[in-house]
Amino acid sequence: MAQKAVVLDEQAIRRALTRIAHEFIERNKGIKDCVLVGIRTRGIYLANRLSERIEQIEGTKAPVGEIDITLYRDDLTKITLDEQPIVKGNNIPVDINNKVIILVDDVLFTGRTVRAAIDAIFDIGRPAAVQLAVLVDRGHRELPIRADYVGKNIPTSSSEKIVVELIEVDDADQVSIYEK
Repeated sequence: MAQKAVVLDEQAIRRALTRIAHEFIERNKGIKDCVLVGIRTRGIYLANRLSERIEQIEGTKAPVGEIDITLYRDDLTKITLDEQPIVKGNNIPVDINNKVIILVDDVLFTGRTVRAAIDAIFDIGRPAAVQLAVLVDRGHRELPIRADYVGKNIPTSSSEKIVVELIEVDDADQVSIYEK
């Protein structure tokens, strides 16, 4: 896989998350009864960063949880015995019933990850609403899902791959396009 371009650097990621935080606050008229839920793995770190931005703007941190969609994936039947998924569980520190849940993920592609996350959320409780925030929307949807908050739209071809690197897990903050 060859890197074609870096489309977001550290500053661009920071600006995108700050803009998403402002949009989130404006749309929800603050953060009362809102919970950020990061989808494993990188969505968790983005949710934490969004919560920090919201605290800088509003003076109050939004609660952050994390969700593991492993058992909700629709491709589990294709996984071989030597590829068995590791389930890490969910950690949502507040009751989600009647709350606005903002699912946070790094890349929106086919929509299947988001569908799995919504299924997992509804197995935990009954939120008032579910919204979606993504750092990158690359298109190619297979399900009727769209993000409410997007850091950057990056149209891609099917021969390209978006790679999000975050300092918490990858020792860098950048989004790149690779040729498969």
